[in-house]
This record gives sequence, structure tokens and C-alpha cells, in this order.
Amino acid sequence: MLISEPLIYLLILLCGAFIAAFVTGAVGFADGLILNAFWLHILEPASAIPLVIVSGLLIHVTPLYKLRKTLDFSRLKPFVVCGAIGAPLGMWILTFVDPAIFKTLIGLLLLAYGFWMLMATNLSFNISRKLPLDGFIGLSGGLMCGFAGLGGLLPTIWVGMQRLPKNLQRGTYEPFILIVNLVAIIAFFIADLFTMQVGYDLLRALPALILGSWLGVKIYPFINDTVFQKTVLGLILLSGLMLLI
Repeated sequence: MLISEPLIYLLILLCGAFIAAFVTGAVGFADGLILNAFWLHILEPASAIPLVIVSGLLIHVTPLYKLRKTLDFSRLKPFVVCGAIGAPLGMWILTFVDPAIFKTLIGLLLLAYGFWMLMATNLSFNISRKLPLDGFIGLSGGLMCGFAGLGGLLPTIWVGMQRLPKNLQRGTYEPFILIVNLVAIIAFFIADLFTMQVGYDLLRALPALILGSWLGVKIYPFINDTVFQKTVLGLILLSGLMLLI
């Protein structure tokens, strides 16, 4: 049952926006996960997902600007090209499939992966770059972006499994998230799925998004690689639980 009492509605809207922006500014992902976890309590999926995607786009602009010197466009290309194909397809699926089943499966997947990685702290992956796999991860991420606003999940997990330095990890999945969100926004506009309510809620959430992102970016330089890896894993576990609630 959705919460409709105006004050509680606004509180959930702003808390979700601030926390998601702060965490994303600090570690580079989890905006869609956190926003979904809050906003699906006040909005139907067809309204929540467009709002999540637009907010995610805004959240990633400042952190990505800070990381502009670490971007590797040759690494990004297969992710982005395939992700741009997947995002409109995901939006199309959203129009006639119940997202609850999908969210449950994703939540279980995140919990399984997070617990496994926490138990295997001494395990080191040696995954070499393979363009077909990068493309598949990009396509899947694009689908999840259009369907549930969760475009960064699989790319974040994928680059994390390669144990890349935090700057290189963020320099891969952050621009991917921004670009597929932009493609998804265009697809939602074309499909006329943006409503006046989405626009109104975005305006109300905007101050919280800006403040949270600014604060998160400020603490990013003080996070070392070990803390970064543990934080991402913790967020994956937390996000999995929140998706199942």
C-alpha cells in the first residue's frame, strides 16, 4: 500500500534523494537502489522509475566531472553502445511487466553476491578484458536501467570483480550510468511516460539531490581502496535487503 499522507510523502521523497545523492557522491553508485527503496513506498513503478532515472542522471554529473581525467573511452565503448540499446528495451518491458518479480530476483542476486564476496575477502579475481562480456554487461545494465532504474548494478559488480583501483572502477561505471540514464530519459519522453507529478516531485527533490551529491563528493578523496571495496559490498547487501522489503 502506497503512502499518501502529504508530510510523510515529502519526508520519504527528500530522505531518499539526499541519502542516494550522498552515497553516490562518495562511492559512485547505488542511487537507483536507494531511490527505489524509498520511492516505491510512495509511487507506483511507472511513476517512480522515470523519477529515479532523471534523479540518477543529475546525481552523477558532479562526481563524473571530478573523475574526468580517469575516463578510458576505449574501455567504455562496449558498455555504452550495448547499454544504449538495452535502455529503451527495458523501458518497453516496464510498460507491461510487473516489476515486483524482477526486483525480488535482483534482491536475491545481490544478497548472494554480497555475502559470497564478504566471505571471500582473500579471493582475488583475475578477469581479463573481453569485449563480448563487456558488451553483455552493458546490454544487461541498459535493460535494468530502463526497467527498474538500476543500470549501474551489473557494471559495478563486474568491474569490482576485476579488483580495479577505485578511480578506474568509477571511471568505468559512472559514465555508463549517466549515458544509459540519458538514453532511458529520451525513451520515456518519446513513450510519453513522464507525468506532471514526476516533474513536480523532481523539483521538490532537487535541493536534497544537490546537497547530498556535494557532501558525498567532498568525502570521496578520504576513502581508501579497502574502505571503498567494503563500502560497495555493504551497499550491495543493504540494497538487496531493501529490494526484498
